[in-house]
Amino acid sequence: MKGFLTVLIFVIASLAFARPGATAEVPVPPLTARVIDETGTLTGEQRSAIEQTLRDFETRKGSQISVLIVPSTQPETIEQYSMRVVEQWKLGRTKVDDGAMLIVAKNDRTLRIEVGYGLEGALNDATSNRIIREVIVPRFKQGDFYGGIAAGVDSMIRVAEGEPLPAAQRRGESNGMGGLLPVLFVMAVVAGGVLRAILGRLPGALVTGGIIGVLAWFLSGAIVLAVVAGAVALVFTLVGGGMGAFAGGRYIGGATGGTVGRSNRDIFRGGGGGFGGGGASGRW
Repeated sequence: MKGFLTVLIFVIASLAFARPGATAEVPVPPLTARVIDETGTLTGEQRSAIEQTLRDFETRKGSQISVLIVPSTQPETIEQYSMRVVEQWKLGRTKVDDGAMLIVAKNDRTLRIEVGYGLEGALNDATSNRIIREVIVPRFKQGDFYGGIAAGVDSMIRVAEGEPLPAAQRRGESNGMGGLLPVLFVMAVVAGGVLRAILGRLPGALVTGGIIGVLAWFLSGAIVLAVVAGAVALVFTLVGGGMGAFAGGRYIGGATGGTVGRSNRDIFRGGGGGFGGGGASGRW
């Protein structure tokens, strides 16, 4: 069984990296500010307020946190694109690796907190997931992007400074399914998008549903969970965008992150920090 599970995961990973080459990857914008908004979502005042919060935090703590808002990361997943960003930006101090990034792909309705090695103890995957689910996503669902980003940044800063998040308002005992959902969701997004692009909408959805169902069964041992997970993955791939959909009207243009007119000494630079894929992703 373990061998079969390993093969399945290897196949999914291989498909994720074997993207069709017809569509170019979204370029990584140069790091010129702590807040870069390529969608025009934030006003100048809002951007400046978040920028000042992050600047004060860096002065106090030494850690670097940035915010990036892009229209879309497709054909890549937000996880793949965000890793390309942090590998180029190198947020955080060299050998301390205390950088983090909040990235929002507005048209894709996805977001992610990417965490450097040095912050993974405090801003771990579970905490990042809670910030996304409990702090950011509820505000995004109401159309309050500034409020969600500002509150999310504030939570990231407090956690990085050693403060625990407030207790969840409703906590359910869901060790089995709750722990598997993030993993299965990411696999459904990655495998579903690629398989739909390669095999077509319906065949890709069917294969994705089967793969996710089998993985859920192996990881949980619960047939009911496997059936539910497979059905959800099938429907999501069938009706959703996945990796294989292409957003129209993508903005690729120059820096709209409010850096025009800034003096050279105000331009923000990464400190050489490293990242290993820690963090969490979400949708709204």
